[in-house]
Amino acid sequence: MPTYRYQVQNNAGQTVVGVVNSASAASAADTLRTQGNRVLALNPVQSPGAGKSFGEKFRELNSGKPTLKHVLDFTTQLSVMVRAGIGLRTALDGIADQTDHARFKQIILGLKSDVESGKQFSEALTRHPKLFNPLYVNMVRASEMSGSFGKMLNRIAAYTSQQIETKKMVIGAMIYPGVIATMATGVTVFLLVFVLPKFGAVFAGKEDALPWATKFLMSLSDFMVAQWPLLVGVLFSSLVAIFLVLKTEIGSFWFDTAKLTVPIVRKMFRALYISRSLQTMGELINAGVPMLDTLAITGDVSGNRLFKRLWRGVYSSVKQGRKIASTLEKSDLLPKAVVQMVSAGEESGKLGEVLDEVSDFYGKQLRDAIKAVTGMIEPLMIIIMGSIVGFIAMAIILPIFKMSQIVR
Repeated sequence: MPTYRYQVQNNAGQTVVGVVNSASAASAADTLRTQGNRVLALNPVQSPGAGKSFGEKFRELNSGKPTLKHVLDFTTQLSVMVRAGIGLRTALDGIADQTDHARFKQIILGLKSDVESGKQFSEALTRHPKLFNPLYVNMVRASEMSGSFGKMLNRIAAYTSQQIETKKMVIGAMIYPGVIATMATGVTVFLLVFVLPKFGAVFAGKEDALPWATKFLMSLSDFMVAQWPLLVGVLFSSLVAIFLVLKTEIGSFWFDTAKLTVPIVRKMFRALYISRSLQTMGELINAGVPMLDTLAITGDVSGNRLFKRLWRGVYSSVKQGRKIASTLEKSDLLPKAVVQMVSAGEESGKLGEVLDEVSDFYGKQLRDAIKAVTGMIEPLMIIIMGSIVGFIAMAIILPIFKMSQIVR
């Protein structure tokens, strides 16, 4: 059924805007008049795919999903426009016109339509939970009640920007080891599959004189060349199995535990989750979000199931009237110094300020940990790659050297 955007004047003389679904413009106007309104404007709302060519629809389908970067740009622009005194509906309309991403543009126009129909902006955001998480929605809701909408959007933009930078740092720290590991695997497979078989004729009939390393590599090479379809199938099945296991509750819990226990990366991930949890909690408390909602959201956005379980425990404890620090003391996920500072913040009534300072400290700890991880993994991966390639090279060279001596 078509949708129409209307502007009417009600019995009290007030101008009201909104949307209505009706079979035609005439029936929509009749519906509005029967409610005692005088129709000032009535325009059809074009559906997302209406009036578009096949090429436009194809580009829209392949434009990809909106990302956190789109949300950051949207929030920053909206913050500037609202603080400049521009109305919310006008601001949303202007941002939509400047947005190149087709899907995100439709989302912004949907937000505008919801606001025009009388919904709160925070309520409209809840229709897109994958883009606007509970932290975003609750901070907006708190600002709507306190009248600090523009300032709160600026704080949300700053928080989102920092989360994006943190994510980039962590991913960047993991990319280099991944590239080195991929290169090492590729070089090893190339030597075993394409190089070693060429020496088969050279070593034929001299198997008893070959060292054990050469025999092992030649057998491995023959197996890989003969059974490569089986190996590819096993590798693909293993990757799919690992992916599916990590999607399960048990698999993801095991992976989250491993990130906090593997010696090389545990310091980095611990600093990441502590910084993210405390920063989120501090932002929500300073925004005026109720404590129970704050604790629930903190657990959801922490990014690790062990920390999520910790904050759920704190939620249950606070719900029963206990202090936050009393539950945190029983866990080894947070350092004792952090728990003491949280306790001091609770006692002084300045918990939000304390959490901001602690999260800043652990943000610096995270950056130092990322540098340390990169510094340790880089030489380690080079040593491993060099050892593998060197072992294969020596296994080939030594027999040739021995045979050349025998010929002499």
